[in-house]
Amino acid sequence: MDTEMNLFDIVGPVMIGPSSSHTAGAARIGCVARRLLGEDVAEARVGFCGSFARTWRGHGTDRAVVGGLMDVAADDARLRDSLDEAKRRGLSVTFEEIQLKGAHPNTVRLRLRGVSGKRIEVTGASVGGGSIEIREIDGLSLRVTAQKHTLIIAHRDTPGIIARVSSLLAGAPVNIATMQVARSAAGGKAMTTMELDELPPDEIVAALKVMKGVESVTLLRAD
Repeated sequence: MDTEMNLFDIVGPVMIGPSSSHTAGAARIGCVARRLLGEDVAEARVGFCGSFARTWRGHGTDRAVVGGLMDVAADDARLRDSLDEAKRRGLSVTFEEIQLKGAHPNTVRLRLRGVSGKRIEVTGASVGGGSIEIREIDGLSLRVTAQKHTLIIAHRDTPGIIARVSSLLAGAPVNIATMQVARSAAGGKAMTTMELDELPPDEIVAALKVMKGVESVTLLRAD
């Protein structure tokens, strides 16, 4: 039985309060979404669902998410002033309350536009103790916790592409702990997520980015 634990598992996250789910988790979702976008955020449409929709003002979930979008950590005191900082940076943010069928009670949907015009839609849930799950990226369902080094590869659904990615990692060598594949349709857009036991070398990530059929590669480093 795997009994490995870390300090985070025992005492929870160091964070700006009042709630690990409503602040620390929300900030982490924003931070992961910013990394998936791959550039500074120019515009964000933030949709709160479930418990988030009822309490986001009082619990500071709005400040937490926006802080995360600016890469401010959950334990950084600047999180309290993130809305003012967003205005200073010219980051346009709108908030709304939404309903998503079957969603976790603490769910946020982020529709982001980057400074280059690039867009991404990310839906994540704060599942307790500061832990999160990214559950959808650009309409594709998946599960990303960001607790391990994670590769997120957007690609076309073509034969052999996953085998080529796996072979490249094996040659590093980098061990794949878990893998998920989601696709819109046969031959359509697809996304592969891989949790890794080791951090892949920069040259491996660079090689993945130019692999035929790959559209984008994001490496989420474990906290």
